[in-house]
Amino acid sequence: MISRLVILLASGLVAIGTADALAQPAQDRHVVVICIDGLPAYLFDDPQACMPTIRELAAGGARATGMTVSNPSVTWPNHTSMTTGVRPEKHGVLFNGVLERPGPGLPVKVNPRRDKADLMHAVTIYDVLHQSGLKTSAINWPCTRNSTSLLHNFPDVPESLDHTTPELINELKQAGVLTESDVQAFPKLGVIARDRIWTQAVCHCIRQHKPHLVLFHPLNVDSVHHKYGPKTPAGYTAVALADTLVREVVNAVNDAGIRDQTTFLIVSDHGFMGIPKTLNPNVLLRQAGLLKTEGTQVSTARAHLIPEGGIGMLYLTVPGEREADRKKVQELFHDREGIAAILTPDEFSNYGLPHPDEYPQMADLILVAKDGYGIAATATGDDYVVKSESTTGTHGFLSTNPLMNATFIASGSGIRPGVTIDVIENIDVSPTIAKLLGVEFKADGKVATQILK
Repeated sequence: MISRLVILLASGLVAIGTADALAQPAQDRHVVVICIDGLPAYLFDDPQACMPTIRELAAGGARATGMTVSNPSVTWPNHTSMTTGVRPEKHGVLFNGVLERPGPGLPVKVNPRRDKADLMHAVTIYDVLHQSGLKTSAINWPCTRNSTSLLHNFPDVPESLDHTTPELINELKQAGVLTESDVQAFPKLGVIARDRIWTQAVCHCIRQHKPHLVLFHPLNVDSVHHKYGPKTPAGYTAVALADTLVREVVNAVNDAGIRDQTTFLIVSDHGFMGIPKTLNPNVLLRQAGLLKTEGTQVSTARAHLIPEGGIGMLYLTVPGEREADRKKVQELFHDREGIAAILTPDEFSNYGLPHPDEYPQMADLILVAKDGYGIAATATGDDYVVKSESTTGTHGFLSTNPLMNATFIASGSGIRPGVTIDVIENIDVSPTIAKLLGVEFKADGKVATQILK
């Protein structure tokens, strides 16, 4: 079945987050969004989490007790929900990349080396601001590769410097932020070193160009929480380091002389959960004859699972056998250890996800892990359940799980001080930015009016 959505996507006629600029956008206003990857909402009230700058901003502004994220609760889909004001069923980003189907009986794969135009099917807040004549900068922000709406772009993609705005690279070299050796070594640098360069790039853009919207995405908290788990000594140290990066950005705004005209939004893309155990569903699929491996790689597959942390997106690749294979998979995972639910396509809309008949990147089934279990891609070996070792924390669980709630703090120009509100949804971020900067932005999210002066 060729759906209306697929036809519209193919023809380029989808404009889900349409917008019209007001006659007078706020040329003298600025919004700085810092999305700390993997910072759960629950850490704000944890006395062991050292976040003096973030808590200072919250005390002088507003915070939500949490921010509901989109499904899947992973990085690129949720950054896109924040910038488009719509959920994945409309903007189309389901992975940290594009899901590709090589053909019947072959395993699916996720390709992160794709442009913004290939990844999403909705208008973003930075598209609208660009159309309105306002300046925008994005540093390590997902789904921005080769965007024409960003004055400065240092995208979150593999080979990121190959797709960074050339003028920005030259400016960073002249400012001593990037050396030629940094450029050559960048793909192999650890995440702390890259966070450092990205932070300096953000501060440079603010001091030298005073963009109306800055989008910044540091990664280290997420990386540490994956390896060591949240609420661990390593995790708390990563949060403290992220707070110092926020302080550097605040200082840059002060240096630029625009503090009184600037609103800070400190957000995150998802929460986090410790996972003592890991599930390997592809092992069971192999043992049931539904996929085959060569070495450590899946070579052929009638059924193939792509992990998203706390859920698994399961694809049935042979059209004529799909219903029979669906039944086999459901029987295979019924009452299995660590499986909380098996979602079928008629349930996907309840979670803001598209139907596979309408969107070819969407899975045919979703395996939902129980709390404390992560889902991995491994297809070799004999063990379906293993002790978590290299990854002891993850996200990707359904957004209804409160541990997935993200952080939301707003402070500065236009924000009421001393306000705490209930949980909001991350699709409210871009409409709120639009309101602060004086442009209209039509989306499913709504302006967080309760925090605005």
